Amino acid sequence: MANFLARRFLSSLVSVLGATIAIFVLIQFHSDPRELFIPDSGYGITQEQWENLGERMGLNDPLWKQYVTWIGNTLRGDLGVSLARDRAVVDLIKGKIGATVQLAIGGWIFAILLGIPMGVLAAVKRGTFWDYFGRGVAIVGQAAPPFVTGLVAIWIFAVWLEWFPAGGRSPEFEWKEYILPCMALGWGAAASLMRLTRSSMLEVMDSEYIRLARAKGVGWNWVIYKHALRNALIAPVTSALLVFSGWLNGALVVEIVFSWPGIGYDALFRAVNDNDFPLLLGTVFIFILIYLVFATIADIAYTLIDPRVRLGNSAD
Repeated sequence: MANFLARRFLSSLVSVLGATIAIFVLIQFHSDPRELFIPDSGYGITQEQWENLGERMGLNDPLWKQYVTWIGNTLRGDLGVSLARDRAVVDLIKGKIGATVQLAIGGWIFAILLGIPMGVLAAVKRGTFWDYFGRGVAIVGQAAPPFVTGLVAIWIFAVWLEWFPAGGRSPEFEWKEYILPCMALGWGAAASLMRLTRSSMLEVMDSEYIRLARAKGVGWNWVIYKHALRNALIAPVTSALLVFSGWLNGALVVEIVFSWPGIGYDALFRAVNDNDFPLLLGTVFIFILIYLVFATIADIAYTLIDPRVRLGNSAD
C-alpha cells in the first residue's frame, strides 16, 4: 500500500505540473487579461495605466517566474483573485462546488440504479426482449448528447406534463428541481454502465467455474449473486467512480441547459469567456486534484472487489 501511494503521489505530481503548465502557456496565446479593465466607452486607458496593470497583475514578469509565483501561492492555499469579480478564487469555488456535488451525486445514483441492474438483466435474459430492450436504451443513451437529453426532458416533463420545473435551483432543497438535471446528466453514463455490465456478466457467465457450479447443482440465483455478479462488477464500479469524478469537475452542458449554479458554469465557463486567468487556473487545478483522488480510490476499490488484484500490480 505504501509503495502504491508513493508512486501514485509522484505520478499525480507530474500530472498536476504538466496540466497547469499547459494551461499557463495556452493563456498566453489568448487575449490579454488587462483588456477586462478597458472601459466600453470613452478613450480607454493610457499606456502608463496599461503598464501599471501589468505590474500589479504580475504580467510583466517572465512566464517561468509567473508560474513559480503561482505555484508558491497555491501551496499556501491562495489561488489568487478573480479579475472579473474581484473575489478570492477559493471563495468563488467554495460557493459553487456544493451545487455541482449535489448534481453529480444525483446523476451518479441515477446512472448506477438504472445502468447496472439493466445490464445484469440483459445478460441473464440474453436473447430475450429484455436484452434487446436494454441494448436499445443503451444505444439511444450513448448517441444522444446531454444537452439533447436535457432539452427533450424539459419539453416532456416540464412543458408538456408539467411535472417538474424546467431549471434553476432554489436556496432551499426542493427535490423536484433535481430530477431533470440528474436524469440528463446520468442518462449517458447509465447507458455506458449498462453495456459494460452486460459484457462483463456475459464473459463471467461463460467461464468454466460458473459452468462447474451449475453442474454441481448450485441454484441459478445464487450463482448469479455470489459468483458472477461480484466478478462482473469490477469494471463497472471503477468506471462509475471515474465518471463521478468527471461530474464533480463540472457538468458544464447540463448546468447551462438547466441554469444550474455550479462550478462548471459559474466558474469554468465564465472564466473562459471573461479571460479571467486566475479563476481559470484555480478551477483547473481543483479539477485535476478531484480526478486524481477518485482515480486512486478507483484503484483501491478494484482490489477490494477482486482480492486477486494487488495494488502493487494495478494500473496507475
